[in-house]
Order: sequence, then structure tokens, then C-alpha cells
Amino acid sequence: MIARRYRSIYTRRALIAGLAMVVLTPRAKAADLQTFEKSKLVIETATGKYPFTIELAVTDPQMEQGLMFRRELAADAGMLFEYAHPMTITMWMKNTYIPLDMVFMGPDGKVVDYHERAVPFSLDTIASKAPARAVLEVNSGTVQRLGIQVGDVVHHPFFNNATN
Repeated sequence: MIARRYRSIYTRRALIAGLAMVVLTPRAKAADLQTFEKSKLVIETATGKYPFTIELAVTDPQMEQGLMFRRELAADAGMLFEYAHPMTITMWMKNTYIPLDMVFMGPDGKVVDYHERAVPFSLDTIASKAPARAVLEVNSGTVQRLGIQVGDVVHHPFFNNATN
């Protein structure tokens, strides 16, 4: 009888803790979420050219939100963050459910750095090791899958190097 009561107390505590997690998990109201213009880009690596449909984060509110609160991202999708001039770009994964790879590009679209497998919800700062003009967030594993390396090129109108 004592063992059963003991287990019941822990079961109730676990249930309460689980409900608290659901209630306290950050949720954004649809009215508060930013909308993003869509665009096409091509990542060119030694193994080929890979087209992506991306969303553009260009305003401060769009950049602050990024891919936060999303539960899924297509394999050929991503988000391009565009900056006015080259700088050390810092990112984090606050409120981001999807594990991501981040590809940092210079003003000409050449890859200057990348970060693989960013951990969802992490508050750790992810910084480019070289000045960058943009960062592309894609699904975790994309850098490895496409063989992206420093020096590869991302083609997009933002870099004035779009391909047909």
C-alpha cells in the first residue's frame, strides 16, 4: 500500500510537470508572426547545383523571428537573412524547434563559413568565423548532404549572381 501511494505521488508530479511544460512552452500568436517573401536560390558545390525555395528575412522583426516556432521545413527550403554590409553574424536557436545548418556568405555569395547541426532551443551564440553579408538557414544535415564547403557559391539576386 505504501509503495502504491509513493508511486501515485510521483505519477501525479510527473503529470503536473508535463502539463506545465505544455503551458509554458513558447507559442506565438498567428497575429504576432512575421510573413516572409519567397524567392529561389541555387547552392553550387563541387557535386552540383541545388535549387532551394527560400524565405527572405530582411527587416529587423523578420530577422528576430527567423524560423522560430516552425515545426517543419522542406528539404529544399530555407531562410536567407540579408545584412547591409559584411560583419560577424551571430545567431541562436531560441524558440526554434527544427535542428538547422547555417551557411554564411560574403557579398559575392561565396561561402565563408558554416555551422552544422545547431541544437533546437539552444541559447548558445553561433557566430561566423569570417565577415559575412548573409546567412542561409537550412535543415540540419544539408551541409553534409550537399558537400558544402568554404568557397562554394550561393546564387541569388541579393548577391547579383542569380542563375537562370
